[in-house]
Amino acid sequence: MATQPVHDTDLLDGWSLPAWTYHDEEFHRLELDRVFRTSWQVVCHISDIAGPGDWHTLDYCDESVIVVRGQDDELRAFTNVCRHRGSRLVDGASGCAKKLVCPYHAWTYDLDGRLTGVPDSASYPTLDRNRAGLVPVELEIWRGFIFVRLEDDGGPTVAEQMAPYEAMVAPYRFDELEALGRVTLRPREVNWKNVGDNYSDGLHIPVAHPGLTRLFGKGYGIEAEAHVDRMWGAMIDRESANWSERMYQRLLPPVPHLPQDKQRFWLYFKLWPNVAFDIYPDQIDFMQWLPTGPTTCLIREISYVLPDDRREMRAARYLNWRINRQVNAEDTALITRVQQGMASRSFSMGPLSDKEVCLKHFCRRIRAAIPEARLEHQPAAGWSARA
Repeated sequence: MATQPVHDTDLLDGWSLPAWTYHDEEFHRLELDRVFRTSWQVVCHISDIAGPGDWHTLDYCDESVIVVRGQDDELRAFTNVCRHRGSRLVDGASGCAKKLVCPYHAWTYDLDGRLTGVPDSASYPTLDRNRAGLVPVELEIWRGFIFVRLEDDGGPTVAEQMAPYEAMVAPYRFDELEALGRVTLRPREVNWKNVGDNYSDGLHIPVAHPGLTRLFGKGYGIEAEAHVDRMWGAMIDRESANWSERMYQRLLPPVPHLPQDKQRFWLYFKLWPNVAFDIYPDQIDFMQWLPTGPTTCLIREISYVLPDDRREMRAARYLNWRINRQVNAEDTALITRVQQGMASRSFSMGPLSDKEVCLKHFCRRIRAAIPEARLEHQPAAGWSARA
C-alpha cells in the first residue's frame, strides 16, 4: 500500500478520536457549528439546474438551502425560508418555478431573491421590502459542481482545496457531466465520522473488500493533503473470479479523453470534512455524509456521466454499480460494527498506524476545531456551555 507519512510532535497524533465523540449530543452540536456550518457542501451539478427557475435544495445543520437559476442565467443560493414567519418556501429536492411563493401567506420572491409581492402590504407598517429579500448563502462552482457554505470562517475555497490535484482532475471533463439517475439518500445508524473514517481508510481494503482486492491487488494507495484525502487503485491484468468484476474488466471500453494511465484507474477524493468524489473511467460519483444526530447520518450520492451511447460503456456503468453496491454493503456492516463497539465503556481511544495518514490528519483537524476532543473520557453534562 502506498502512503505518504505525516510526522508531528503532538502526543495524541498516534491516537484516534475518543469514542465518546461519536455519540455525545453536545459534541454533535459543536460539530454542526464549528465544522459543518463553515465547510463547503456539494448540492448538485450545473447541468441539474440548466434553465431559468430550476432549483435544487440541500438540508443540513437545521437549515435548508435552495440553489436557483435566475432569469439572468445566474446561479444563486438562499436559505429556504420566508422572511415573514419563517415558513419553508419550497418542498422536495428539486423543481422549477417562475417565482418563489410562500405557501403560508403568499409572499412572493423573484428568482434573484428580491421580495416582489406581499398581499395587503399596506398593513405591515414595519416592512421594508429592500431588506426583506431572501437571505443569501455563499456559493461556489468548482468544475461544474455547485457548493454552498453557511458561514465564512476565512477557510479556503473548494478550488483552493483541490488546487494540488487540478491537473489530475482536468482530463475527466467535469463541467460536461450529466446526471445518471437521481440522488439516492441512505440513512445510517452511525455517527458521520465513522463513514468518513472508513472512506479514507486503506488498511481495511485487503481485509474486508475482496472485490476491490481482486481488482487492484496490493496497489491501493492513500495520501493526505491539507484539505483533501486521495485514494487510488489501478486495475491489475489478472481476470477476477467474480462475474461482475470480470465482465467490467472485459467490457470497459477505451475512453478517448483520458490519458493511457487513467484508462483502468479508479481515483477517490475526500474534501474536508464529508464530501467525496469517486472518479472512474466510465462515470463520476459524488457522495456526502450529513450528520442528522449524534449516532445517525444521511449518505447522499449520485452518479454523473459524459454522453456515450456505446453498448460496452452502458454495460460497464451497470457493472460498476453492481461492484460498488457490494462494496457499500460491506462498508455498512463495518461502520455499524464500529458504532456498536464505541458504546462499550471498555473502549476509549485506539492507536493509529503510521499508514493511517488520512485518519490521523482528520483527528488533528477535529481536535483543532473542538479541543475537548483531546479528552479521553466523556466530560460531565453541560461541558459545551463551559467550552
